[in-house]
Parts: sequence; C-alpha cells; structure tokens
Amino acid sequence: MGNQTKVTKFILLGLSSDPPMQIFLFLVLVVIYVITLIVNVVIILVIRADPHLHIPMYFFLSYLSFVTICYSSAIILKMLVIFLDENKTISADGCFAQIFFILLPDGAEIFILPAMAYDCYAAICDPLRYMEPMSKGICVLLVSGAWVIGFINAQLNTGFALRLPICGLNQTSHFSCELPPQLHLSCADTFTNQVVLLTSAVILGSSSFLFTLISYIHIISAILRIQSAQGRRKAFSTCSSHLIVVGLWYLTGSFQYTKPSSVSSVALDEMFSVQYNILTPMLNPIIYSLKKEEVKRVLGKILGTWKFLK
Repeated sequence: MGNQTKVTKFILLGLSSDPPMQIFLFLVLVVIYVITLIVNVVIILVIRADPHLHIPMYFFLSYLSFVTICYSSAIILKMLVIFLDENKTISADGCFAQIFFILLPDGAEIFILPAMAYDCYAAICDPLRYMEPMSKGICVLLVSGAWVIGFINAQLNTGFALRLPICGLNQTSHFSCELPPQLHLSCADTFTNQVVLLTSAVILGSSSFLFTLISYIHIISAILRIQSAQGRRKAFSTCSSHLIVVGLWYLTGSFQYTKPSSVSSVALDEMFSVQYNILTPMLNPIIYSLKKEEVKRVLGKILGTWKFLK
C-alpha cells in the first residue's frame, strides 16, 4: 500500500458517456434545476410577502423550500459542471465538500418533515389551542434543531470518510459524490464507516418516522371522529400534501441508503439516485403549492398585479 499513489481527484462517469445523450441530459438538468429554483424561490417570496401566510404551516414550508434549494444546488450544479468537463473529474476536496453539503440539508429535512407533521397534528387535533404549541419561538427552535442535527450528521459521516485512504481506484459510475459509493473506492476497511452511516441513517430516519407516524395516528383518529364528510375531507386536505411528500421521501431515501448490496446494480442505483436527488426535490414544492389554496390565491394576486403593471 505504501507504493500506491494517493488519489487527488475522482472521475464521475455519470449517466452516459455518449456525447449527444450528454447534451440532452445537460439540458434536462438545466430545466429541472431552473424549475426547482424558481418554484421554491417563488414560494418563499409569496410566504414572506403576505401577512396572512405568516403562520407555522407556511413558516415550515418556506424552510422546506430553502432546504430543497440547498440540496438541489449541491448536486445539480456540480453535475452540470461535470457534463461540461471532458475528463469528468472532481477534486478529492471538492468531492468530500459535496458529500458534506448533500448530507447537511438532507439531515435538516429529516426533522423539518416531522415538525410539519406536528403542525398538522396541532391544527387538526387541538385547533382552539393551535398557537400555543406552535408559537414562533417553538417553530424557530424546531427549524434550528433540524439544521443542527443535519450539521452534526454531515460532520460525523464526512469526518469518518476523510480518514479513509483512497489509493488507486478513482472512478465511480455515479454522477455525484455521495457517501455510500465513495466508501467502495477506499483501499482500507470501511466497516466503521458503514456502521456510522447505517446507524445515523437508522437513528435519524426511525426517530423522524416514529414521530411522524404517531402524529398521523392522532390526526387520522381525529379526522374519523368528525361527523360530516365535508369536514373530514377538509381536515384531510390540510395534511394530504405533507403525507405525499413524506411518502416519497421515505420510500426513495430509505432504499437509497439502506438497500443491501445483494440487490445493488449500477442501473438500479442510478435510477433511485435520480429519483431521490433530482426529481423528488423538484416535486416537493410543486405538490405543496398545488395543494395550498392560500399560496395559489396570493400567487394569483401577485401575477395579476404584475400583468396590470405591464
């Protein structure tokens, strides 16, 4: 091992090596990133602009949009650069930096989603006291805690990964620097890293899932006690968008990070990676904004004013 050269850069072979296909994928990624960026920025600005939306539900939604922007930028922007690079290389430092900035918003999102479930619980199960458990101070504390947990998770996993020697093999079939495939490039035993990654994923994911599950057990129980069908539909519509986003996130994320090696393949890994890292962040704000009548109302008012000024 002493005669091996230390790796200073990685080659990301990505989705395709065919030049026409690369151009097509580059354009598709540009469109996806622009849509993701515009939709999330618009959601944040709309929520900030209307005082009627300054309530916990939209406070969490604005931060979920911010997390989505951070996450998509950490992945897609570097992918676009890689597509333009003939050698498809990324420096070792840049690769580990990307791992950190992927894990950071991903970890924050793990706990923003159950915070939104708790908001749904407070709105449906105890509407008369809604603002007591969902005061501004508690909302800020929940979001701050989510970012702190995301930072600790990113720092812990990236720190352990930095200690691993990468001595020769520097090619990966993936299109971004993600932790699971990077561990396979090390020439040392990665058992400790695998344990740390799996343990953090299980602890964070299971605690987030358990909190969300308990919240929805209470929510569904409260909805079933509502006498009128219209009242049940209205109560369910309050949290239906959150339920869809949570389902997408947990299904793709859990498989992406905890799937056994026996079911792994390059095509399967790429398919789930594209879904989890690119498509889901674009879909999340669209699902939320389409289900929230208040957001559509304010956005329509803003667009109407803009057309009038033209």
